[in-house]
Amino acid sequence: MIKAFLLVLLFISSLYANKVIYLSYDEIPTRIIQGEIFTVTLKALSTVKKYDDISYEFSNSRGVKILDDIPIREKKGKFLYDTFHLLATSNVVKLPDVNATLIASQEYNSTFIQGKKLNVIQLNPKNNFSNIIANNLELNDYKTTSYDNKHNIIVFVVSAENTNIDAMHFKNVYKQGKESSTNSYLTSKITYFVVIDKRAEHFSFTYFNLLKNSFELIDIPVIVDDDSVTTQSDLRPRDQSHDMQKMYVAAAIAILGFILILLKRRIVYLILIFLPLGYILYLSMPQKDICIKKGAQIHLLPVDNGTIFETTQTQYSLPKEGQTDHYIKVKLNNNKIGWVKNEDTCSY
Repeated sequence: MIKAFLLVLLFISSLYANKVIYLSYDEIPTRIIQGEIFTVTLKALSTVKKYDDISYEFSNSRGVKILDDIPIREKKGKFLYDTFHLLATSNVVKLPDVNATLIASQEYNSTFIQGKKLNVIQLNPKNNFSNIIANNLELNDYKTTSYDNKHNIIVFVVSAENTNIDAMHFKNVYKQGKESSTNSYLTSKITYFVVIDKRAEHFSFTYFNLLKNSFELIDIPVIVDDDSVTTQSDLRPRDQSHDMQKMYVAAAIAILGFILILLKRRIVYLILIFLPLGYILYLSMPQKDICIKKGAQIHLLPVDNGTIFETTQTQYSLPKEGQTDHYIKVKLNNNKIGWVKNEDTCSY
């Protein structure tokens, strides 16, 4: 019996004799929200004085995504504090098991610790929730233009801290999508568009503020502009549906001006002739057609990496509605407006 005890004691002491890293989870949040980016800190102590680094291998995690390849390190005395950022992707979260290895000229045994389960809270937001959980979120810019007869399109830019900005999504909108984003757990920015009912006077949404522990409201007033979102050209084409009526009215004004000149014999009434005639000339000018290559991508907005909503199946011509440095605005056969890159036109 005593011999067996001594063997066990010898085995345990040999394990500790080979242990060169003392490792533990130091800072762990008591609760997290599903969708939140949070941090955990590992505390490490090496019994070896000369080494290059400590490497970590993670396994058996559940409901989390590790966002750091290299931890944020702080040294306090003999201890190293390595902080990692993680994203809670599920309502059940278990921290990963960690295997720490000393990187040195000599090979040493690694140290293993088991990950813990965390308390996860699920939000119960209203329908206008943006799906964003952040330390803060700010509206930087926005623009509203006409999309079609029933809808407006709002393009807006927001910046945020400590969030997964690509998670942005809305309910109860006609169309939506990301135009571009720069994503980092520290600071991020996104350009996003929503297509909403033309009768709406505001587009409001909420995000969850982690610092205030509450839902915060972002309100965008719907003020329809004629200029573009990111370029200085109109997203909406010239409305030609009532051109004939406009030409009739202009012709009537010109005839009235001619009659007034005959009756009053005053040269000033020439303005009532030349202006309407010039307007009639403008309305009668045909729009230039653009030849679009087969396989050309039609973009919703004239921005790189923007939303593509149609690809041409054959070569055909479309009316040109405007132009930027790199894109040409065209009117599609279904009266929607799109943007095609210069290199995708056969007449460029």
